[in-house]
Amino acid sequence: MDLTATVWTLLPPIIAIALALITKEVYSSLLIGILTGALLFSGFHPLHALETTFTVMGDKLGGNINICIFLVLLGILVSLVTKSGASRAYGEWAVRKIKSRRGASFATSFLGMFIFVDDYFNCLTVGTVMRPVTDKYRISRAKLAYIIDATAAPVCIIAPISSWAAAVGSSLPEGSSMDGFSLFLRTIPFNLYALLTLAFLIFLMAADFDFGPMKKYESAHNGDDLSHMEQTHVVGGAGKVLDLILPIAVLIVLCIGGMLYTGGIMDGVGIVDAFANCDSSTSLVLGSFTTLIFTFLLYLPRKILTFGQFCESFTEGFKAMVPAIMILTLAWTLSGVCSGDYLNIGGYVQSVVGGDSVVHMLMPAIFFLVALGLAFATGTSWGTFGILIPIAVAVFGDSPSNMLVMTVAACLAGAVCGDHVSPISDTTILASAGAQCNHIDHVSTQMPYALMIAVICFVGYLVGGLTGSGYIALAIGAALLVVLALFLTAKNKKASS
Repeated sequence: MDLTATVWTLLPPIIAIALALITKEVYSSLLIGILTGALLFSGFHPLHALETTFTVMGDKLGGNINICIFLVLLGILVSLVTKSGASRAYGEWAVRKIKSRRGASFATSFLGMFIFVDDYFNCLTVGTVMRPVTDKYRISRAKLAYIIDATAAPVCIIAPISSWAAAVGSSLPEGSSMDGFSLFLRTIPFNLYALLTLAFLIFLMAADFDFGPMKKYESAHNGDDLSHMEQTHVVGGAGKVLDLILPIAVLIVLCIGGMLYTGGIMDGVGIVDAFANCDSSTSLVLGSFTTLIFTFLLYLPRKILTFGQFCESFTEGFKAMVPAIMILTLAWTLSGVCSGDYLNIGGYVQSVVGGDSVVHMLMPAIFFLVALGLAFATGTSWGTFGILIPIAVAVFGDSPSNMLVMTVAACLAGAVCGDHVSPISDTTILASAGAQCNHIDHVSTQMPYALMIAVICFVGYLVGGLTGSGYIALAIGAALLVVLALFLTAKNKKASS
């Protein structure tokens, strides 16, 4: 019995999502979804299903091997910069230069925005480096954890040179004519949650007041003695601030150079065409590997690290990226099993909603809510958009239309939002660890902030879908954020008077 391009093709992602919501465990949920799809395709022949599963997995890993290599190289680079002590040097500089609470908050967020290459690196480094500065100005650990969390994933998801960009770019279904990296770039202006969260954070730091549970926590813990808190992540080495800035700056420049090179700039192709035609995954590998060579030459002659410490970073960086690679591998495989070569979920979804303009208009808001709920339940945004982006492509077809770009942006925004408020999210846990804040305190104090932005995003995507314009969605979101800021300011003045 042929079940391809039928309602049964929806079963694998539905099972994966349902199990993830129930078990809060993403690896087994994705694997069971994959095996379900393979059984449907094979006519419930177990051996054929296993063969299909590992054939798809091998093909997907082979096709995306440069993404995996880039993640490993990035993990190594993160480990090297951490070992060097360069981030510690930034903290020491901040202690000397900062003179106010606002200055301490902005210095913390600036460091978080600068370390955009990976959210794990961001959370642990920023917390460890900036704790002495924020403690000095009586910024509570919960507020520090919020600043860290609000500048980790939201920055990474709009940074073209990051582990997140690589993951998003590899989430398109097999055989897609679109370039995943180009699609990611187009989603940046419409990723409302990331952009509005950063804007809201800047407002809170500039206004220097809080509300809700955060305000109560700030008042209750203003006089705490924090001297008993233990270090959870020690940053050693003799590096300077320049040893933090240079490797990241070189990584950006070399990755951009790699894109121009693979796009044919050496053959006389124009810059715009070179970016459009580049092999983004190969470019990221070239840029990150060359940056490692640069970092070797920067650190070892000056004895920032020993040769042994440099080599230790290879295994440490690889181990740090294993969970990310595992999630991507399973998400890629589920996407492959559901692709046109196997179950053809795209053919079925397109036949059902392809001609319904009303459903199309609601898709950005719907995908935002689904992504938010899934990421909240599972604690992973990568697994979330790995499941949902291929479905969005199936709905809107294999061309980068305005509605597809906005819907993919909504997937990414919802995934980051759900990850942000989830108590089991890696980045939420690491933000608590980096700030040395009680984890439940961090979750409970930041949730009202995140959910307010989520409501604004939902309204923005709803209006954007109805009008067919991502820029209108962004304008609505920005206008609502201004209204919220004015309301909170007025309320704070009334409470203070």
